[in-house]
Amino acid sequence: MKFVDEYRDSDLAHRIVEEVDRLAAGKPYKLMEVCGGHTHTIYRHGIQQLLPGNIELVHGPGCPVCVIPMGRLDDAIAIARNPGVILATFGDMLRVPGGSGSLLDARAQGADVRIVYSPLDALKLASSNPHREVVFLAIGFETTAPSTALTLLQARQADVPNFSVFCNHVTILPALKAILDSPDMRLQGFIGPGHVSTVIGTDPYSWIPERYGLPIVISGFEPTDLLQSVLMLVQQLSEGRCAVENQYGRVVRAGGNAPAIDAIRKTMRVRPQFEWRGLGFIPASAFSLRAEFARWDAEERYAVPGHRVADPRACQCGEVLKGVIKPWECRVFGTACTPERPIGTCMVSSEGACAAYYNYGRHALKAEAVS
Repeated sequence: MKFVDEYRDSDLAHRIVEEVDRLAAGKPYKLMEVCGGHTHTIYRHGIQQLLPGNIELVHGPGCPVCVIPMGRLDDAIAIARNPGVILATFGDMLRVPGGSGSLLDARAQGADVRIVYSPLDALKLASSNPHREVVFLAIGFETTAPSTALTLLQARQADVPNFSVFCNHVTILPALKAILDSPDMRLQGFIGPGHVSTVIGTDPYSWIPERYGLPIVISGFEPTDLLQSVLMLVQQLSEGRCAVENQYGRVVRAGGNAPAIDAIRKTMRVRPQFEWRGLGFIPASAFSLRAEFARWDAEERYAVPGHRVADPRACQCGEVLKGVIKPWECRVFGTACTPERPIGTCMVSSEGACAAYYNYGRHALKAEAVS
């Protein structure tokens, strides 16, 4: 594919690593890659092993499936069990464990749960099933919120009465603030989320260097993208600078994507607070639908239990999401918790850190820990 090979150039990657090693000069740096997509690139391509040992990469709360608490999943299952309802969602959500099983379990017990590839697919499903109620279980950061927003606008324009959205879209900036305010974490910088930033831009991150004195570099998703982003962070730190920089300039702009932001603002409002798996309740960190779209709001249409469900004691997904521990340090990783039989969300999602370690790095990292 054109424009891929140059971002996976081995010689270039090694030259970048040599420059990182020179500038870091043996000083320990702990950098957080916020996005789950970055985590998978890091372990699929062995980037952590390429970097000098004094550069540590830890994982943040940027996996949209992983951060959904068990109680919200139970709410989705309760909606799916209503007679005549078709619950549509992305494939990653089906095996996520809740307090009363998963959506896959609910489907096995008779609920009509279907996989779609976009919210527009769910809207089409509603149009082709006029005697059924179709509920789209919406998840994701600002990356996927615009597609839900545009679908809502189309549902209103086409006057589709049997379609609604169970909104679980979250926002990245309050989660980063919760990480920065956590006494558990000591970071020197952030590798910023590329996909989210295509929507919101780079300007909204300015408070991180201004208030917390930490640099952030928005990164692409190819191996040399991430290595260059590490280099840019180390350059800032070695020079005593602190700023928002954009490595992903081929896609991300300072002001973001104005039409996408406008669609979100027309259809959604910020919730006073929202519970995140592992991070607890974070103020102003998620979206709900505006009052003008109450007709298409599943939380208005159905009785949603709203119960809080504690994570299983054995599961340490919360600590993984905060970067406090690595997945292989979890006491059930790779034994009681596997992709086939997951206990936590980080092992289920295609962007989960535990899934990345399990698929690409678990054997090498365990050997490293033993030695």
